[in-house]
Amino acid sequence: MASPAVKKAISEAALQYQKPEGKVFEYGTAGFRMKADLLNTVVFAVGLLAGLRSKKLSGQWIGVMVTASHNPAEDNGVKLVDPMGEMLEAEWETYATKLANAPLDKIADVYDELVKEIDVKMTNPARVVFARDTRASGSRLVGVLNAALTATQVEFIDFKYMTTPQLHYVVRCKNTLGTQYQYGEPSELGYYQKLVDSFKKVMRGVKVQGSLTVDCANGVGGPKLRELIKLLDTPLDIKVINDDVINPDSLNFECGADYVKTKQRAPPSSKAGPLDRCASLDGDADRLVYYFSDESNVFRLLDGDRIATLAASFIGDLARSAGIASKLKIGVVQTAYANGASTDYIEKVLKLPIICTNTGVKHLHHAALRFDVGVYFEANGHGTVTFSENALKAIKNTEPQSPAQQRALECLQALTDLINQAVGDALSDMLLVEAILAHKGWTPKEWLGTYTDLPLAPERKLESPAGLQGKIESLQSRYHKGRSFARASGTEDAVRVYAEAASRSEADDLATRVANAVREAGTDGQQA
Repeated sequence: MASPAVKKAISEAALQYQKPEGKVFEYGTAGFRMKADLLNTVVFAVGLLAGLRSKKLSGQWIGVMVTASHNPAEDNGVKLVDPMGEMLEAEWETYATKLANAPLDKIADVYDELVKEIDVKMTNPARVVFARDTRASGSRLVGVLNAALTATQVEFIDFKYMTTPQLHYVVRCKNTLGTQYQYGEPSELGYYQKLVDSFKKVMRGVKVQGSLTVDCANGVGGPKLRELIKLLDTPLDIKVINDDVINPDSLNFECGADYVKTKQRAPPSSKAGPLDRCASLDGDADRLVYYFSDESNVFRLLDGDRIATLAASFIGDLARSAGIASKLKIGVVQTAYANGASTDYIEKVLKLPIICTNTGVKHLHHAALRFDVGVYFEANGHGTVTFSENALKAIKNTEPQSPAQQRALECLQALTDLINQAVGDALSDMLLVEAILAHKGWTPKEWLGTYTDLPLAPERKLESPAGLQGKIESLQSRYHKGRSFARASGTEDAVRVYAEAASRSEADDLATRVANAVREAGTDGQQA
């Protein structure tokens, strides 16, 4: 159990804050995320839990990231990062929710109850690293986090401003230092150096065509991309736009990956010409989408599905060239949001197995680990590639029988360092895409030409009840290649409706009918 001194320190620190009346908090896919002025007591609770998580894991480093990703500037959020840079273990989400909802005058008692319930050895050390994105509220919330960690005598390091993937990287590096699985140098510079060194190895003897314009959502990815470019020192010509981190209200406003994906258009600030290669990050730089305008100035999106098929195709080709394809099980993980045409392409052209999971990165990441090389990307542009121990050994230990085989093995080895295997990482994924396009000699138009997307209706945010599956299935059966579903958003207080069909007009019509059905069900008094 916690010592009386620690319980007293928690109680005294908690009294500095005031709990929002009538608000119930729940730890979800994005951790806790809401209007920033409601978050003080939640962040305090997360600080308490981070220390307990570290103690339970015998003093391994735990990460805390303060960010609301693609949400508007007035929002913020907080989430925990487990030792290998992965999402918080599902069972602990319940503990986070319990602490966040504890009355402030009882929070020390709830903390003590958790110590007993989880069976935490309180003599173990506790170590936490944390960082934040560029939101104006971040500094205040980090102060709250600091108070919780100090009250519970946790050793901590504040990494100031970082992208979410950079913090995940640092956590994994800290916990693998001095082991045979050492992931890298646990610093921001170490992160850049790892990406730069591996990118140069992959790109040896290959030329990049044209330039890349990157929209940084006026978030933390802007200054971090500029730092990366300084070290890159290669012919890759990157033009950075939307990197205003001085004006807080500009964050994610009419820019960023979520804007491009949902609006199906380039940011108004984009000055790219026809066929110019463009990409957008989100506010904390863990999502990436590509796009361009064709000769007729029609917007063309290359989203997470496209990045997944590009990566799976390239890695499959390299494995065959390296002579190790038979030793590796390569597969792709998707959610129901994936475009049906991408699924067909993976199965019929790439001839790779697919696992379909529930929406949410933790589900995709877990499923990807079932393959030797697991490629997963949500359609929104969040994703990565995981390599099993078996894959890493096969790549490292295979004796090349020819110069071509040797080059393929070198490329694969470099890719295992270029890809941030801990979590989806927009900067890492961007370099991966650039390397593959350069190797293939493809323009974005040729990338788009690998398959034709089924037309999608834009997502619509609705106040909506669940329990409509039968009605939705009845509606979608009326359309050629019709598919639709509704689900609660993991990051916002909304329900999302998704629809696709053989033509754009049919997809729009299906989405409208499903949205109307959801509204009608809501007015019937069903529970959301």
